[in-house]
Amino acid sequence: MSTGATRPTIGAVVLTMNDRPEEFPRAMASLLAQEDVDLDIVVVGNGCIPDQVPDGCRTVDLPENVGIPEGRNIGAQHVKGEYLIFFDNDAHLPQTEVLARLAARLDQDPHLAYMQPRISDPDTGITLRRWVPRLRAGDPTRPGIVTVMAEGVVLVRRSAFDEAGGWPGHFFLFHEGIDLAWRLWDRGYTGYYSPDIVVHHPATDPARHDTFYRLNGRNRAWVARRNLPAILIPFNLATWTLITLWRVHKPHALQVSFAGLFEGLRGGHGERAPMTWRTVGRLTRAGRPPIM
Repeated sequence: MSTGATRPTIGAVVLTMNDRPEEFPRAMASLLAQEDVDLDIVVVGNGCIPDQVPDGCRTVDLPENVGIPEGRNIGAQHVKGEYLIFFDNDAHLPQTEVLARLAARLDQDPHLAYMQPRISDPDTGITLRRWVPRLRAGDPTRPGIVTVMAEGVVLVRRSAFDEAGGWPGHFFLFHEGIDLAWRLWDRGYTGYYSPDIVVHHPATDPARHDTFYRLNGRNRAWVARRNLPAILIPFNLATWTLITLWRVHKPHALQVSFAGLFEGLRGGHGERAPMTWRTVGRLTRAGRPPIM
């Protein structure tokens, strides 16, 4: 990774719990193979001392698992670069110019805060609906402006990330990408989904245990309470409730989901900074009103 005057500088943040001995080395090798960028890479051990870390990468050891968004916040404090790449440790970059292409798009538009590649399963080529950061996700090959993000692999402008206050660290897991994206939009930025730039990630199902349903419900409430004008909060949560009733059919899962929702409504969401009505209008014109 040589230096050059026109090369983008990127701080890469990767979290590990030392539980992916095959995927993690592949993820790191694909980062280190990126061309035409200057990378500063940190591996954050979330409750562990990272192992299998290649030469040229620094580490941060956290004594306990602080969750994904806070782990990424801590990692961002330890890297330099005009852009930040947040990178799941079971993802990998199939081509050596992925980061350079993402950075080039951000470089062209100062109002663009984040670039979202298309995430696909390396074996099947499937792009899950939850990886497509917009409504009408049936066609994952359609590019365009987006108002949320898939947090697992995303390139963010460092200055915008800092201006927005970073990830909501206390969320621990789930929906931190909605929170960050809304706060970026409220500061006049936009996001872009570029499906011609592909990143590989195994298509796993996160809905396996009670923690998923509880944090999903709690953090939905927190996102709304932190970011929306008061009058829109009940509409947003009513939409989430209807979608949950439609998608979730197991009685126990529904019970845990709504227990999480009520937990979020009781408090703990952190500082409230409702978006302006101008932002509500911008999000709506971009195809995703914030009640969805």
